[in-house]
Amino acid sequence: MGVNKINMKLSIIIPVYNESKTLKEILKRVESVDLRPIEKEIIIVDDFSTDGSKEILKELEKDGKYVILYHERNIGKGGAIKTALNEVTGDVVVIQDADLEYDPEDYKKLIKPILEGKAKVVYGSRFTGERKNMFYHHWIGNKFLTFVTDILYNTTLSDMETCYKMWKTEIIKSIDIKSNKFNFEPEVTAKVLKKRIRIYEVPISYAGREYEEGKKISWKDGISALWCLIKYRFVD
Repeated sequence: MGVNKINMKLSIIIPVYNESKTLKEILKRVESVDLRPIEKEIIIVDDFSTDGSKEILKELEKDGKYVILYHERNIGKGGAIKTALNEVTGDVVVIQDADLEYDPEDYKKLIKPILEGKAKVVYGSRFTGERKNMFYHHWIGNKFLTFVTDILYNTTLSDMETCYKMWKTEIIKSIDIKSNKFNFEPEVTAKVLKKRIRIYEVPISYAGREYEEGKKISWKDGISALWCLIKYRFVD
């Protein structure tokens, strides 16, 4: 059966670390997405930003439109997501990076298979939709990690490392997430697949940014992700 839209709530988790240049704009875009009658809950976690992001959030806090949490030290994207999950009250959860690489209008594509009862977990694939070309070594790294995921977990994903992951809340809350860094992505994917939950993919748009624009992920995160995929194939 599909999910009843009436009284349904989508919880949008936004981890923030030094995103002062794009923070207000991404929040504007998230708020402007019309999902009615689905309610939106926006949960922001500042991961000890040092560029003014925290001060922006302190100002926005006065509006009362968001749930805003602050880390007292830098933990990582996974740690910020874990903090936010403790505050989630929605029926469905999605991750939104605080940069402008991903378009919140794609929530409509992501949530559709859940509403129709086709899926419990939906990933937005950057490789099947409209996109700004990414660096070749990023493309190779993403494809390699996705290939390893498919081999180890007997699936056919096209984009394991996508930010746009959407879950029914009971699914993501049932997973014991240990990763605090970018290796959240392979860990949560591995543990969903180990539960024998098939991941539904939809095409999304993508506008990757350059390192001088604030991109943070590096080859070291790729090594960590590879180890994570292998480790969680055999342990919990």
